[in-house]
Amino acid sequence: MSYQPKLKEVYKDKVVSALMEQFQYKTIMQVPKLQKICINQGVGAATQDKKLVDNALNEMSLIAGQKAVPTKAKKSISNFKLREDMTIGTRVTLRKNQMWEFMERLITVALPRVRDFRGINDKSFDGRGNYSMGIQEQIIFPEIDLDKVPKITGMDVTFVTTAKTDAEALALLKLLGMPFKNQRN
Repeated sequence: MSYQPKLKEVYKDKVVSALMEQFQYKTIMQVPKLQKICINQGVGAATQDKKLVDNALNEMSLIAGQKAVPTKAKKSISNFKLREDMTIGTRVTLRKNQMWEFMERLITVALPRVRDFRGINDKSFDGRGNYSMGIQEQIIFPEIDLDKVPKITGMDVTFVTTAKTDAEALALLKLLGMPFKNQRN
């Protein structure tokens, strides 16, 4: 048998049956699942210093376990000294095993390292079953070497699910172990 991330096994063994019972689904195909995790990082100071984007690309690749791609500006904005096609950020989309491994590392290792952590906000759903959260410091991930970080930056993490409603997505993420602030059952 091939390798399967632990969180994926938890989803198959426990989460699917719990969601079937909670939402009264008729078939297993109706149960919401995690499709992908999108991580992106804007590097605002990249207009002045090009090395910041290279550092962000390397850090994002280390965190995600897969190569990050640079994002470019769509239009020029003179007030921000921004030109069209100038590299201003990085992003990476995780699917399958990399997605499950990243989520497990986020829940068990990275989030507990956040200063004064009391849980993540459960109000950041988009109405269609997707959840977004911001991370203020990339140094909460153990893959990042503190001595080599020139600038502490944040990132956005979006969990894209097949859930139709926010309640279904919240239940899915809660059962997968996401530490939400207001634990409503």
